[in-house]
Amino acid sequence: MRIDIISAVPELLDSPLSHSIVGRACKKGLVDIQIHNLRDYGLGPRRNVDDYSYGGDAGMVLCVEPVFNLINDLKAQRDYEEIIFMAPDAPVLTQAVANELSLKGNIIILCGHYKGIDQRIRDHIVTREISIGDFVVSGGEIPAALLTDAIVRLIPGALTDETSALSDSFQDGLLSAPVYTRPAEFNGWKVPEVLLSGNPKLIREWQDAQALQRTKDLRPELLKKF
Repeated sequence: MRIDIISAVPELLDSPLSHSIVGRACKKGLVDIQIHNLRDYGLGPRRNVDDYSYGGDAGMVLCVEPVFNLINDLKAQRDYEEIIFMAPDAPVLTQAVANELSLKGNIIILCGHYKGIDQRIRDHIVTREISIGDFVVSGGEIPAALLTDAIVRLIPGALTDETSALSDSFQDGLLSAPVYTRPAEFNGWKVPEVLLSGNPKLIREWQDAQALQRTKDLRPELLKKF
């Protein structure tokens, strides 16, 4: 899989995508992540990538030309199944979306910055828009890193135990059950006896019941979908 990320501030992406599961997946050759500096396609001697918005609204807007030219150059090298724009006013990322995108071959993730991006890019170039929640951050770099992590960890071989992702929250529409590790007792706090029983059937029944109860308590709106 190849993920090309376009950013006006690419330094924000270096560390999150160079370590842990994503970093190891890159080293294994499971995914090729390329970060592109939009300023390499900037306009004029100062390589400008943003300008004032028509209509007089406050804030700078990423220009259409640098984004268009960079994406065109990438598309000339390979086919992309998705060109994704990270935007607060878009459908919110879900586990189902991450599952779907993990099956793609090549995708582009476009990071907005400042006030946003020229709408013409969203209308004519972007194939999909994704938000990480109903709030605004300074740019699309952190959301892009989150999306990339959510995708990469699902690629076969990225996790040491590939079945681990199957029990994550939201995979079956519910939150996951609580998890414990050694010691079985600490400071008087004990691990539930059923988890020490060695009985897979009882353990699974307990996990299912816990997942249902946690979802009811913490995210009751998910039960409607479930």
